Amino acid sequence: MRVFRIIIAAAVVAAITILAGFTNSYENGASVGLNKEWKYAEESAINTGSAVMYKASQNRKNITVAINAGHGTKGGASVKTFCHPDHTPKLTGGSTQQGAVKAAAVSGGMVFNDGTPESEVTLKTARLLKDKLLAEGYDVLMLRDSEDVQLDNVARTVISNNAADCHIAIHFDADGLNYDKGCFYMSTPDGLKSKEPVASTWEKSEELGRSLIQGLSDKGCKIKKTPNMVIDLTQTSYSNIPSVDIELGNQCSDHSDETLKKLASGLALGISTFYAK
Repeated sequence: MRVFRIIIAAAVVAAITILAGFTNSYENGASVGLNKEWKYAEESAINTGSAVMYKASQNRKNITVAINAGHGTKGGASVKTFCHPDHTPKLTGGSTQQGAVKAAAVSGGMVFNDGTPESEVTLKTARLLKDKLLAEGYDVLMLRDSEDVQLDNVARTVISNNAADCHIAIHFDADGLNYDKGCFYMSTPDGLKSKEPVASTWEKSEELGRSLIQGLSDKGCKIKKTPNMVIDLTQTSYSNIPSVDIELGNQCSDHSDETLKKLASGLALGISTFYAK
C-alpha cells in the first residue's frame, strides 16, 4: 500500500509539473548547449556555443525567460538555415526576401547613426533586462551573454523551447528612416498560424507582444504608430513556447544608458503583465 501511495504521489507531482509548464532544473550559471536530440535541433547549422542560465535568489516565480540579444554570431551571415521546419518558402519580405527557402543563420545587424553596432546595444539591453527580471524572481536564460556566441537563430530558438517558458529577442530595426519610429513587435503571418509548432503558440506570442508594448508605453518609451509588423521569422516558425521579436527603435534611436534602462524597465513590466493574466 505504501509503495502504491508513493507511485500515486509521484504521478500527481508529475501532472502538476506538466500543467505548470517548464520546470527549470539547471543550476545557476549553468551552460545550456543545443541537445542534438531536441526537436528541430538538426536544422541548426551553428551550435557550438552555449546559453547561460541565471537563477533568481529570492521571491522565485519558477518562470524562466529566455532573452535573446539579437545578432552577435561571427560568421553567421555567411551560413544559411531553413526559414521553416518544413522547408517551405518565406511568406513575407524582411532581411530575407519573400519566397526564399533559406535565410542567414544569424544576420550581422545594423549600425546606429553614431557608428555603434546593433549587436552591442542589444547585449547591453539584454543584460539590463536580465538584472531586472532576476530581482523580480524570474530565472533568465541568456542566449547570448558575450560579444559572440556560436548559436544560430534555430539553435537559440530550440534551446529556448527546451529550457525556458518564453523567448524574447531584442532588436533595433534597420529601416533607413531619418527619424526614430519607436518600438514595435513582429507579428505572426496568417500563413503560419495553421502550421505546427506555430499553430499551438501564436496566440500566446501575440499576447506577449502586446504586453511588452504596453509595458514599454507605461514606462514612457516611444511606440510606433502601428505597434506590430507582420514578418515571417525563423524564430517564430520554430518556437513551441510564446516567442516575440521586439524592435526597440531603429538606427536613429537614442541608445544611451539612461534610455536602455527605461527600455529594460518597460520590457520587464510587460513580462510581469503577461504572466499576471
